[in-house]
Amino acid sequence: MRHFKTLADVAACVGQEVAVSDWTTITQEQVNRFAEATGDHQWIHVDVERAKAGPFGAPIAHGFLTLSLLPVFFESAMSIEQSAMGVNYGLNRVRFTGPVPVGSRLRGRLTLLAAEPVAGDGLQMTWSVAIEREGVDKPVCVAESLVRRYP
Repeated sequence: MRHFKTLADVAACVGQEVAVSDWTTITQEQVNRFAEATGDHQWIHVDVERAKAGPFGAPIAHGFLTLSLLPVFFESAMSIEQSAMGVNYGLNRVRFTGPVPVGSRLRGRLTLLAAEPVAGDGLQMTWSVAIEREGVDKPVCVAESLVRRYP
């Protein structure tokens, strides 16, 4: 966990890998709940027996489930003492570069690409997030995430 006192302290890290999150495990229950929430019931995610015989040898997490873990990664990777709230502002680019079988452990590697002031004394940050799967060399997802934080 990387601790910062102010938004300016974070902004000073542009161009650097800032933090790496804790590992989080993907469960079948989580995949099933995501399928219910989104209506995406494709068999590679929710039909365990069929998925075992499928192209990945096991059920896999939805790509958007993997992406939805960004707040989890940020929360476990860093804190900003003088920031009361943050909002997701959007994404510039996302690529799902590998499957995430149920039971996988994932973490996020956070690199700050840019930081610009926004109204309300806030800071808009552009983060490169590489989502890593334990035991696999290549990230399973790479995303450019825009986050706004406010004091």
